[in-house]
Amino acid sequence: MADTQASKIRLREYETLFLVKPDLSDEVVDKIKERLRAAVGKDGGKVLKFTLWGKKKTAFPVSKQPRASYVHMSFLGNPGVVAEVERNLAITEDVTKYLSQYIAGDIDPETRQVEADVKLAGDVDEKPRTEREGAPYEGERGERGERPERSERRDMTEGSAE
Repeated sequence: MADTQASKIRLREYETLFLVKPDLSDEVVDKIKERLRAAVGKDGGKVLKFTLWGKKKTAFPVSKQPRASYVHMSFLGNPGVVAEVERNLAITEDVTKYLSQYIAGDIDPETRQVEADVKLAGDVDEKPRTEREGAPYEGERGERGERPERSERRDMTEGSAE
């Protein structure tokens, strides 16, 4: 009888994307992931997969940082699990933003297998351009050349007004 009740458990599928500070080590991100796994597992849910997208440039500065490390989490759980996951993300200082999304309902947890965590490369860090590095033109003023002295400019404008 217990087997028939266990097989009838249905959960919802959710995904959460959260941003962490770009200067964090992999160990700190792993601690955040384990904390979220425990929060989902506590309520009978199941984390399907974590995907680290790597460091990427954000559309606008988040917590005064132009870049962030993106982490995607896919999981099964009851509606209360989302609140618990978001509560854990909100109290973690290293997490700057998060967003959870409902994907599907009435999922049998036995049909969904846990996948290995994936780590992607992210964007290549841009090197800041030093002053005049790779300037396409010679001279300080580019292809227009150097400016004439003021007295020469006055002569040029007086002659063209006539």
